[in-house]
Amino acid sequence: MTTLTKESLEETILKVIERMKDMRGSIKETAPIGIISMENWEWPQGVGLFALYGYYRETGDRALLDFLTDWFDARIAEGLPAKNVNTMCPMLTLAYVAEETGRPDYFDLCRDWLDYVLRDMPRTEEGGIQHEVSGSANEGQLWDDTLYMTVLFTAKMGVLLKEDACIQESVRQFLVHLKYLTDPATGLFFHGWTFLEGGHHFAKALWARGNSWYTAGLVDYLDMTEQPEGVRSFLLSSLRRQADKLLELQSPEGAWHTLLDEPDSYLETSATAAFAYGMLKAYRRGYLEEAYRDSALLALDYVLGQIDADGVVQGVSYGTGMGRTLQAYRDIPICPMPYGQSMALLLLVEAMKHEGGAAEGSGSHGPKRTAESRGEGGRSDG
Repeated sequence: MTTLTKESLEETILKVIERMKDMRGSIKETAPIGIISMENWEWPQGVGLFALYGYYRETGDRALLDFLTDWFDARIAEGLPAKNVNTMCPMLTLAYVAEETGRPDYFDLCRDWLDYVLRDMPRTEEGGIQHEVSGSANEGQLWDDTLYMTVLFTAKMGVLLKEDACIQESVRQFLVHLKYLTDPATGLFFHGWTFLEGGHHFAKALWARGNSWYTAGLVDYLDMTEQPEGVRSFLLSSLRRQADKLLELQSPEGAWHTLLDEPDSYLETSATAAFAYGMLKAYRRGYLEEAYRDSALLALDYVLGQIDADGVVQGVSYGTGMGRTLQAYRDIPICPMPYGQSMALLLLVEAMKHEGGAAEGSGSHGPKRTAESRGEGGRSDG
């Protein structure tokens, strides 16, 4: 495993940030709204912005806050796209920037988009948020991407506005999505569920990045809000079951395949970084034990090896719509993406907090598990 220093991590972080800021398309895009260039307003840019804001909070680097406000001002001046699950994603960062700067125009925009979530966003049966995206209504469908793209913003606004209805809505969305997307045999999550056509999980894909939205999103969601203890315990037990299976499925290189249980599918960097971030932070928060941190550090080593000399994160799959076959996931092209940069950034920043190796608020930890004991051997979405 690579020996890491604070200095080497900081150097890598700065390279990753610079490449994220000026990211441009390297392949012909199939998404209705471009999802590679940081000059567009869509979910990949939203994920990138959230990571940049997190690093600003860690460092106090005013230049990062200026970049964020300049980015939002430019996009707002251009005119924002139609509201849907994925275009909602940048609003999470805008909520934090509004809180930071106190700008009333940012608050007003956040309230307007929140009102759409609560009143007008299409719902499935049982009140789940229908995964409507740019170019497709996806009627009757729940996707695992939705929790990260829209529900985190809803929760954050509930805290800012002191509106418990927003918090309760976020809780409901987590519970409904987990009810229909959890694979009871593995504890992993299917990419999607439809209430139509008799109800099914499409290709029954245990897709890595979709799973990683839960791993990375939950640890931040638990920081954003307070939940009833029963709900919190349920969410954490879902994380633990998922993480247990991830330990089992981690490749000898330290990464995870884009189809988690299909070793003939390629290793995918953005999901690997998001899994590692979630498990490292969960360890630090006392939610998971040392074995999960060890797995995350092995994944960190893999991710570092995928960051080239210019700071570009390689091995990232393009936006992935709902697959009707498992082969559809294997065929998704690989190219640098903003969320590859951002998931790596979240992981690198979290890694800087683990030099001492101690978890917050936890007592003893389980025994260290080695690689041997772990058994190692369409649309513009997720």
